[in-house]
Amino acid sequence: MTETPQNFSQPQPQADVDAESLLKALRQKEGTWVEWGQACQTLQKAGHSPQAIFEATGFEPIQQNQIIVGGQVYGSAVSAGVPEPVKSHFERKGSDLLYEFRILTQPERAAAAILAVEKNIDADEARDVAKAIKDFSRLGSLPEGFTDHPGDAIAYQCWKLARQKTDLQERSHLIAKGLRFVHSDDARKHIERLLTDFSVVRTIPAPSLPVYRLESDEELPRVLPVVGKLPLTKADLQAVPVIDPVEPFGIVKFEGAAAWVPIPGWQVVLVAGDPIVLICDSHQDLPNPLSGKPQDVLVVVDRAQRTWRNDRYFITETSSQLQIQWFDAQPEQPLLGEIILIMRPKKVIDEESTKDYFGSRSGYDGWQTDE
Repeated sequence: MTETPQNFSQPQPQADVDAESLLKALRQKEGTWVEWGQACQTLQKAGHSPQAIFEATGFEPIQQNQIIVGGQVYGSAVSAGVPEPVKSHFERKGSDLLYEFRILTQPERAAAAILAVEKNIDADEARDVAKAIKDFSRLGSLPEGFTDHPGDAIAYQCWKLARQKTDLQERSHLIAKGLRFVHSDDARKHIERLLTDFSVVRTIPAPSLPVYRLESDEELPRVLPVVGKLPLTKADLQAVPVIDPVEPFGIVKFEGAAAWVPIPGWQVVLVAGDPIVLICDSHQDLPNPLSGKPQDVLVVVDRAQRTWRNDRYFITETSSQLQIQWFDAQPEQPLLGEIILIMRPKKVIDEESTKDYFGSRSGYDGWQTDE
């Protein structure tokens, strides 16, 4: 068996772990929540299931995941540089806020953490802030009047949505929210103009994402090369060609830098000229998060299709990384391929077999999102 491709590796048990000391510290809640997250992660990597840790300490599996990922985001933000008051604030509390910032880059995490303390936001607002910053980063260039400050990213989202609203109450709520977070003077002026300009800007709604679900084992597959999991570069896309299937999609590896995955022989796949596969997080990497719990999905891209249409999503390069985007008008940047389908894993019907989800290694591997 050759080396596992990036992002497919499984956690290996760690030796020389004083499990009893870590479990005792968690039971007695010694130290900070960041240290609790580190302890949970160490125990899980040493072979202790989230369910076993819960039974020994009282930390529920969902809480373990929150403090593990939140702690990783905390360390990432501190490494990027945050003021001491912000660092001290999140040492005491805020794992739920930082957990929402997991979808951001390291500099964005630091900026979002600073903003969260300045504006005293809660977990629900943190989710909206993270999405606004993420969407703002996908823009090819800064909108006129707005800066790359996270406050302006939220203000831009509010400004854009407010201009589309005919309901004055909804419009006023968005304007107030934008004025609360706005950072630059020019951006503030853009939003304040909406107080007197009641014109509504009609926009073309984004099309629905082409989501399919694998339902039958009898569907004939087409084996496609897998580029890898986002984030990826244009060079990765251009570099892509035994068999050792990796569930849940039956990915097969090639002795080299490539991997393969079978895709059902749907017509859209069979007629594709040059299809390749990206692995994406259903909540973090798509322009519109899919419903349901976060999970990896396969995104099939036809590199032969590079002609713009306003009812299709495309792969482009932004800040040296691949992005999935939709354009309501002909874009200036080159299109690298069209999204022809997004495939979820086969849905598990047997509810009884999933009750011990957190007690399995596969549950641990699929639940953590940041590492």
